[in-house]
Amino acid sequence: MERNWKQLVAVFLLGFMMPGIAIRIGSMLVHVPNTAQTQPSETINITVPSQPAHSEEVFIPVLTDSGTVQVMELESYLLGVLLGEVPASFEMEALKAQAVVARTYTLYCTDAMDRHMGAAVCTDSTCCQSYYSEQDYITAGGLQEEVEKIRAAIAETKNQILTFEGSLIMATYFSCSGGRTEDAVAVWGTDMPYLQSVESPGEEQAKVFTKTVYYTSEEFASLLGRTLVGDPHSWIGPATYTNGGGVALMAVAGRSYTGTELRKLLSLNSTAFTMTADNGGIWITTTGKGHRVGMSQYGADAMAVSGSSYTQILAHYYPGTRIDKMGAIR
Repeated sequence: MERNWKQLVAVFLLGFMMPGIAIRIGSMLVHVPNTAQTQPSETINITVPSQPAHSEEVFIPVLTDSGTVQVMELESYLLGVLLGEVPASFEMEALKAQAVVARTYTLYCTDAMDRHMGAAVCTDSTCCQSYYSEQDYITAGGLQEEVEKIRAAIAETKNQILTFEGSLIMATYFSCSGGRTEDAVAVWGTDMPYLQSVESPGEEQAKVFTKTVYYTSEEFASLLGRTLVGDPHSWIGPATYTNGGGVALMAVAGRSYTGTELRKLLSLNSTAFTMTADNGGIWITTTGKGHRVGMSQYGADAMAVSGSSYTQILAHYYPGTRIDKMGAIR
């Protein structure tokens, strides 16, 4: 998976001469957008490093918040990801686990670059991974020693990625599970042997462990896009649950919804929720935050506090995987 800087820049230059092509460098598929079909408002500006890097460095095209595609050195990009994704107060072993997972996820995304105007990933946390530049982190009040702690976690796991049967895994992760992670099949409909429901103890101290929201009858009906009548108590029907404790199906006012549908419609932290009613509306209490598939960030920190190494953390949340070097994958 190691890339040459000149190769990657050449791909983009070739792309502007021959738009709409896809070129593979090793196992990385670089998609070059068809600029002849790009609308003026979708113009892509690509920033490349001013100096050639060492040949062992890997560069990743990243779609930034400004709408430009910037080519970043992978390990430098990971610094911004970890600054945005996890508190620097986390245990070092949890930060190292996060570094391996974020590196794996980023490289996995290079095979689906048509999603981001030719970039592998974007800096929108609701789509890909959070990203916080070192400068922005310091400006916002972060400490340089925190940056260096995270930089060390990345350096100590340099080139390490997670594989399953010799291939990169889809190393998804999230904030907090609420005590147990979810099966991939329950959320995305695709079974993955390394994304199975596992226990995730010790998360109770996380601020996002539980959250309760209240919607008036009118608000609840509006969010569902329906006209609801009668006593709110009568709206809540039976539910079935997944292996991870999330709502699989729930009947609401005579209509069946998946937990994922209700999470989206009602802006809930997770699909692990309970619903109760009073005369004026609906109370909903969620546990955990995120899709709950893969590694729980707060769960990883709890394991690290209890003495687990980053390799043990990764083995727990991604059963059956192994840690490899980037050059060893196919």
